Parts: sequence; structure tokens; C-alpha cells
Amino acid sequence: MTAVVDYGVGNLFSLCASLRYLGEECTVTGDPAVLESADRIILPGVGAFGDAYRRLEESRLIPTLLACAARGTPILGICLGMQLLFDGSHEYGYHKGLGLLKGEICPLEGDLAAGVKVPHMGWNSLTLTKESPLFRYVREGEFVYYVHSYYAKGCAESTLATSSYGGVAVTGAVGIKNVLGCQFHPEKSGDTGLRILKAFLELKDEDFSRD
Repeated sequence: MTAVVDYGVGNLFSLCASLRYLGEECTVTGDPAVLESADRIILPGVGAFGDAYRRLEESRLIPTLLACAARGTPILGICLGMQLLFDGSHEYGYHKGLGLLKGEICPLEGDLAAGVKVPHMGWNSLTLTKESPLFRYVREGEFVYYVHSYYAKGCAESTLATSSYGGVAVTGAVGIKNVLGCQFHPEKSGDTGLRILKAFLELKDEDFSRD
């Protein structure tokens, strides 16, 4: 069973619809006990980093997420959920993150070529930078859908894929062992996104032992 973390940030309908289309039993929950018993966890999110982290704290979910990650439960962060996996974010001041991955979330604005729009919204091709079981069904150059104004930097250790936007290699996907994330939305990325979610659902302990 896949648990989709519900902490009041984001519309979860598309994600759950994609999981069920793939034949996966999923539950949307903010209950630590349900997360503890799940086979895998997806941490979604849209909005501001600081507010999202505060909501996780208020929901008393942070110790549970950290314990599940340490135990080896596969965790996939999506969009803001991916950003929360890092050390912290510079969105409207500095806010600490879960610290499961090294790096910080920084504004796209200022790094992009002159005249390039923020937010980064639309379809971009993937450049796969490291071999990962998350992309076992995906080829170099396939397109995925982004909507964001901030991106992960200082995270070469965990970067699995990037996309070029406005002269910047935007961090598209990250992963260290069982902790993974996508800045893009796989649930909005058509067949390519479904194949990425399928690969996540199939992850096994031996996939992480190769990292």
C-alpha cells in the first residue's frame, strides 16, 4: 500500500488517480500510524516552503517521515514535497527542511537568462545524469511537466536528472537510496510520468543496495 501524505498543501486527486490507474492501492492520510505501516510514501505539495514545513510540524509528521526514511521505506517527494527533503529553503527568508538530502532550495529568478519567465511552467526534456531505478522505463530526452519558481542547488550528490530552462540546468529529480524526489509532476506528465510512478511502485531493497 502507498500512503500519500495529507498535510493540507495541494490537490491530491491527480496523483491518486494516477496510482489507481497503475493498479496501486493508495490512501491519503495524515495519520503517523498509517504512514509507519505503508510499503511506500509519497510526499506531495504546492505552495510556500515555510508554510508547508510548519504544517508538517503541526501535524506531528516530521518524526514519522524521518523514522520511515531511516528504516528504508521508499519515499518520493513531488514538487514542493521534493524541496522539503533538503536541508532548507531561501523562499521568503530561510526555512529549515527535513535534511534527508544535502542542498538548499533557491529562487530561479536571478539565475535565469534575461527575460525568461518565472515560474518555470510547462514541458521540458530530461537529461539523465545518474543511473537510477526510478528511470528504468524512461529514455533520455523524454518530456515532463514543471510548475515552480524555486529549485534545488548544491545537490550534485543526489541529482538524478536535470532539465534546461533559461540557461539553467534545473534539478529535475534527486535520490539517495530510498529517498527520492521529482521537481516536475509525474502525475501531470502523461505516459512518461506514469512510467516513473510505476518504477517507484516497483522499488525493492536490492535497488537501494547498489547506490
